[in-house]
Amino acid sequence: MTAHDPDQLRDQITALLGPGYPGPGFTSVTVRGRLGFRDWLLEDLLFTNSEGEGIPARFLRPADGHPPVPALIYAHAHGNRYEMGRDELTEGRPALVGPYAPDLQQLGIAALCLEMPCFGARQHPAEGARAKAHFWRGQTLFGQMLAEQRAGVDYLAAHPVIAQDRIGALGFSMGSTLAWWLAALDPRIRAASALCSFADLGTLVDSGAHDGHGIYMNVPGLLSVARSGQIAGLAAPRALQFAVGLQDWSTPPEAFAQARRDVENAFDKLGAPGRLSFHVAQDFGHQETPAMRAAVLDFLRVALRD
Repeated sequence: MTAHDPDQLRDQITALLGPGYPGPGFTSVTVRGRLGFRDWLLEDLLFTNSEGEGIPARFLRPADGHPPVPALIYAHAHGNRYEMGRDELTEGRPALVGPYAPDLQQLGIAALCLEMPCFGARQHPAEGARAKAHFWRGQTLFGQMLAEQRAGVDYLAAHPVIAQDRIGALGFSMGSTLAWWLAALDPRIRAASALCSFADLGTLVDSGAHDGHGIYMNVPGLLSVARSGQIAGLAAPRALQFAVGLQDWSTPPEAFAQARRDVENAFDKLGAPGRLSFHVAQDFGHQETPAMRAAVLDFLRVALRD
């Protein structure tokens, strides 16, 4: 593994994700339903990609005519709960303190949650079948996921009630990985908060802990190009937050420590250590804690709203 300038490293990583990333974006969007959510709206959207596949989404936003507000891509988790996708935004999941939609609305931050391939209404083909098909075609399932999240940023940036210079990303577990990768690859992401999935992949592979991750996350050849923290460091000097539990199988102390050193080095080099923050729960596993939720909301308030 050799040192790279940020643009060169970003280009190499993009190539490893396959020709599906960054992709052509969505070709259309349909509003299938609209409900009141406090004094905001919760829209049921259906995006269509260039291959004609429908991508359902939840969009929490102010009503038309409202002054532009900050917004974020809310990336849902995995947890082998393939029946749950975009509904995590409003319903939460057992590993979370509660759904994020009420807290984000109270902060004045809109949120778009896209249903990722293999989840919710997109459960078929299943994760393994999708990933294998992508590999045979020289693509990656992770690249498709990131391409769809990036297309979601396109949608937010063009929406009249969204402040296009205040777009962020947030996610737990699989959503965490998507959030910090999206921040690394898309400079439009002003701030990202990633919960319970940030560790050096090489260290995980050496220990065998990598096998806990789904096949969606496989990017062939990545370890010869960059470590996790070096990839995350591409987000510098934009705001980035990591929240982890050191009893979490996905963030064992030694793997988290290596990733932390690498991302801190990237922010230090750009003179922006204050834009990088951590919340470390020593005695907790793969779950959000009340203190973690408070730290995330404080981070988003400062980085996106204020």
